[in-house]
Amino acid sequence: MLKILQIKFSVLIILIIFTSISKADLLKPKKDILPSEVVKIQLTGLQNNDSYFKDGGIEQTWNFAHPNNKKVTGPLDNFKRMIKSDSYQMMIDHLSHTIKEVGSSDKWAQFEVIILDKNKIYHKFNWQVEKYTIDGTLKDCWMTTMVSSPIPLGSSI
Repeated sequence: MLKILQIKFSVLIILIIFTSISKADLLKPKKDILPSEVVKIQLTGLQNNDSYFKDGGIEQTWNFAHPNNKKVTGPLDNFKRMIKSDSYQMMIDHLSHTIKEVGSSDKWAQFEVIILDKNKIYHKFNWQVEKYTIDGTLKDCWMTTMVSSPIPLGSSI
């Protein structure tokens, strides 16, 4: 009887650990996250899309989408379909990325992002974030307002 209880307890512990990893807390916008960090958080999420749970990286990206952007791309299920479409699927599980600021003010920042996709093709994006200015929990948080269509740059080989 004691052995059965030990096995049940061990199984319970494993399930709790697995559940906590598979439902890992995603980062949420905060006032102290810099514009370049927002882009980095989103790209790293997409690079590791299914690491914690299915489409976790897309959900991480969604968390930092500006509410005005969400009105155009959302709800989340639509956003997932858009990211998985031919237009943006190269972002999912990409091999590497670079982020270069190309302009900024106290209310917006624009970046040139270059992604090396899993097929070893480079793609360039223009990525813009803006500071949310409406009162509420997102006030003064940097959030993505625009990501351009990809510009293919060719193979890495």
